[in-house]
Amino acid sequence: MENPLAMLRVLVAEDEYFIAQDITNSLALLGATVVGPVSSGNKALRAIAELDIDAAVLDLNLEGTIDFAVADELTRRNLPFVFATGYDPAVIPSFRQDRPVREAVRHRRIGAAPS
Repeated sequence: MENPLAMLRVLVAEDEYFIAQDITNSLALLGATVVGPVSSGNKALRAIAELDIDAAVLDLNLEGTIDFAVADELTRRNLPFVFATGYDPAVIPSFRQDRPVREAVRHRRIGAAPS
């Protein structure tokens, strides 16, 4: 079976260590090269600016703050991403709701998210 994320560099922005490791391991099993994980919005923005990435998995709450600057930058660069979070999708403003939302506990489905 072909790995669905083979050859893709995927940024992981998640500040909870064990969740970040679990997502990272799952992405690697799907064939992705993981960038990060990074634990803050500033680190994610720096990675986007400085590193060659193809997609991203974002937690909504990084270091206690819900901030959409990373999602906005990925959108501006036309890079696909999913939100991996335990928050209700209603937390996401309507103009950002076109992105898939995956609960962190069900992250193994991230590879099946539409781009």
